[in-house]
Amino acid sequence: MPSRVEDYEVLYTIGSGSYGKCQKIRRKSDGKVLVWKELDYGTMAEAEKQMLVSEVNLLRELKHPNIVRYYDRIIDRTNTTLYIVMEHCEGGDLSGLLTRCIKERRYLDEDFVLRVLAQLALALKECHRRGDGGHTVLHRDLKPANIFLDARQNVKLGDFGLARILNHDTSFAKTFVGTPYYMSPEQMNRTSYNEKSDIWSLGCLVYELCALSPPFTAYNQKELAERIREGKFRRIPYRYSEELNSLVCRMLHLKDYMRPSVESIVQSALLASAVSEEQRKAEQRVRRKSAELERPKPADVPAETAAAVSMATELRLKEQRLQEREQALKDREERLEQREQELCARERLADEKLARAEGLVKTCNLVRQQKALTPLYSNEILGERAESPSPGKKKVHFAGDSKENRAPDRHLKLRNAELKKRLQAATVRAQALDLVERNYQLQSRQLLGIR
Repeated sequence: MPSRVEDYEVLYTIGSGSYGKCQKIRRKSDGKVLVWKELDYGTMAEAEKQMLVSEVNLLRELKHPNIVRYYDRIIDRTNTTLYIVMEHCEGGDLSGLLTRCIKERRYLDEDFVLRVLAQLALALKECHRRGDGGHTVLHRDLKPANIFLDARQNVKLGDFGLARILNHDTSFAKTFVGTPYYMSPEQMNRTSYNEKSDIWSLGCLVYELCALSPPFTAYNQKELAERIREGKFRRIPYRYSEELNSLVCRMLHLKDYMRPSVESIVQSALLASAVSEEQRKAEQRVRRKSAELERPKPADVPAETAAAVSMATELRLKEQRLQEREQALKDREERLEQREQELCARERLADEKLARAEGLVKTCNLVRQQKALTPLYSNEILGERAESPSPGKKKVHFAGDSKENRAPDRHLKLRNAELKKRLQAATVRAQALDLVERNYQLQSRQLLGIR
């Protein structure tokens, strides 16, 4: 029996667009929370109606843990409205996540970026190389607003409204569709393109996850098209590894045949751990489904046995969730320890720089004092040379209390004062030289330690 609009309860509206809105709903039969896209097809052109039908058919065929799950469709012919019932993603979309990161001025962890990349690559692999032998599907509108997150922060690829089916591997699409920031050069040039265009969009998306902004930005579409055709962009922040930067650069290569295929991305060493984790989850899902199929129905077993089996299953699921949470906490603790070590190293370097700066300030102050005393020292020497008699002439003094006999005493006092000032100047200069020598020794030890 086909579903009806009355079978669902509308909770609230998530968002709205030109043709309709997206609403959060609850299925009355079992209370499951879902989402439906309410689309008014009465005002659509025939091409748009065909695109809508193709999206519904795609959603029915594409079944993958990283693709938004399709549940049902309801056609209300009296109101010319189509309802597409889909999986509800509690975590929102990547666009909202990027907005929060920009507002909080924080970057995403590289492990999270790699996990998103691995899950999106697996979803695109399902689209590009259909496991059931179906035709290749191009998404053609990969962007943060079309990538959703569930409660466990797993990626769900959605919104296949602009998708196109290719009949065979040599087919090329030529339609000008998509979001300009993530469009490939071949789309900008209005030439034929294939699944490598989705790889370009994936590279733009991963770049934005790292840098919090698209690789190509401009004030108008003409300037944006020129920048995309040039293919020049900044490196992702240096907090991310060189391997990730290299993979992003390969995905954003101007020549589509130089971009990696989705299979090579999945098989890359950079994503080995993330892909193996996804494969492990897939195996667990298969085992869980097989166990549910092999489990006897409640009618065939006593009520107590059925309750015990269900309780044991719930306990196993809780234990599995606890183990996953424990592993996540361990990973987070390791990242925090690594970050603490980096902060300690930065603090040590800052202390060394501060010590060098203080030594330079002391040296500068002593040099200034020395320069201030140097003129006095030179004037005293010149005065002494001017007052001292020539070696060829000798003064003759007579006994008595005459001025000639009292002059040598005053001269000796002045000479003692001059010697004291010269001694002070020499002491200041020695201190300055001592500080300079210590500074050079500190720098030499640091250089030896670096080597």
